[in-house]
Amino acid sequence: MDTLAVGRRLVELCKQGHNRKAIEELYAEDAVSTEPMPGPTGDRVTRGKAALLKGSDWFFANHTIHSSFVDGPYPCDDAFICMMGIDLTAKAGPMAGQRMEMKEAARYTVKNGKITSSTFYYPTDEMCKQ
Repeated sequence: MDTLAVGRRLVELCKQGHNRKAIEELYAEDAVSTEPMPGPTGDRVTRGKAALLKGSDWFFANHTIHSSFVDGPYPCDDAFICMMGIDLTAKAGPMAGQRMEMKEAARYTVKNGKITSSTFYYPTDEMCKQ
């Protein structure tokens, strides 16, 4: 698949709520994902499809999803961007019981028909203080 086809398939799967299937089907084994803030493991960078699947499983097990959206893809060369949002309630941790709406932009790089990297962009409390 070319970059646009990968992007379209990612959007299709995410709109159907099949985020795990998107990782299984579209990500390279050695894919890398970068976030602005550390996740539950304490790292900002997640390496490898197995770790990405584990992180996705944790996210969906620890949040109640009320609604979500994904818009795109917007391709350029070997990458595409999607705009995403989610309305959720945390089940555990310091935000347990709190409902939140989050929006982000995500940039995906594609090589040999697979997503090799994803980078997420969203406001954080630390960024908002600057």
